[in-house]
Amino acid sequence: MKKQTISLFLLISLFITEATFSQELAAIGQDNKTTELFLKEDPLGIKLRYSNKVLRKETNDSTYIDSELEYMAGDEDWKTLEVKIRARGNYRRENCFFPPVKMEIKKSVAAGTLFEGNKKLKLVLPCVLQSDYNDKVLKEYIAYKLYELVSPYHFNTRLLEIDFTDEKGQKVKNYTIKGFFIEDIDRVEDRCNGKQIKRSVHPLQQNDLCSVRNDFFQFLIGNTDYSSAYRHNEKLLFVDGNILPVPYDFDMSGLVDASYAVVSQVQGEVLSIEDVTQRLYRGFKRNPEVYQTVRTEFLNNKSKMLAIFDDLESSFEDPKEFSQARKFINDFFEVIANDNTYRKEILSVARLK
Repeated sequence: MKKQTISLFLLISLFITEATFSQELAAIGQDNKTTELFLKEDPLGIKLRYSNKVLRKETNDSTYIDSELEYMAGDEDWKTLEVKIRARGNYRRENCFFPPVKMEIKKSVAAGTLFEGNKKLKLVLPCVLQSDYNDKVLKEYIAYKLYELVSPYHFNTRLLEIDFTDEKGQKVKNYTIKGFFIEDIDRVEDRCNGKQIKRSVHPLQQNDLCSVRNDFFQFLIGNTDYSSAYRHNEKLLFVDGNILPVPYDFDMSGLVDASYAVVSQVQGEVLSIEDVTQRLYRGFKRNPEVYQTVRTEFLNNKSKMLAIFDDLESSFEDPKEFSQARKFINDFFEVIANDNTYRKEILSVARLK
């Protein structure tokens, strides 16, 4: 009788949690605060012109340089915005040919344009000049789109076709590259009616469902370069009494499989895998019902996730990059669909502390 009472309590708790987040999701849908920039899925054409060298050496977290952003506002109708930019990131800033960019746009400049409501943006660019660099950034973009299916608490993104001019003194070099914009955390707060938490919170004190969804997603893309406890490549939101993880930066994942990617050692922890294309579940033990709920959610979303790849197949420059990435995701579903591999690779390795 005691075991039955405990099981009933766990089920009731799970149903209450599910109902709460269903209501939140409905509220987000009814009060859509997504800005125009992120409402469309089609790639946006933009033009940028600046010096990579100057950007890398003369900007920091508080120092920006003036620049201009041109964007395609219609059929062959280009518009120009004054922006401020700086290099961002840690590894990519120091090691990438195209350092990722943090962009600021004055409210008065953005008013009445496609960028209205976006005072800050992150711009993700390819890293190294290799034959597959555009496909690598495309796969990282896809990771963000996959997480949109996982949780309503996510960063919106917009794929870009970029005409970039690198100024080198009297010389210039032109590149045609792919990239994508990521909305600022302030916009996520606004959309989700939440507030960012800027302190460490142990994952077991975070919302069960959202935490397990995040951990399943990281396992899906083969990523160990994250920690919601230490806010490494994770933001934390406080929404309706719940603390929720919001992940970002997936270039070190097995899905992207970048040439520079290494297995993460967050806080010096040495993991049991040697290559980023090997999956390792990093979540914590929780109520079995929560795990089963998330497992079912992912299995139900399999066709939608694979459709994201299929819709972007023509955007890949190398068909092998597409097929390998799609297979990598499909392999995840083979793991969670089989009871034995699901227990072995997820349930039995979930951490206690």
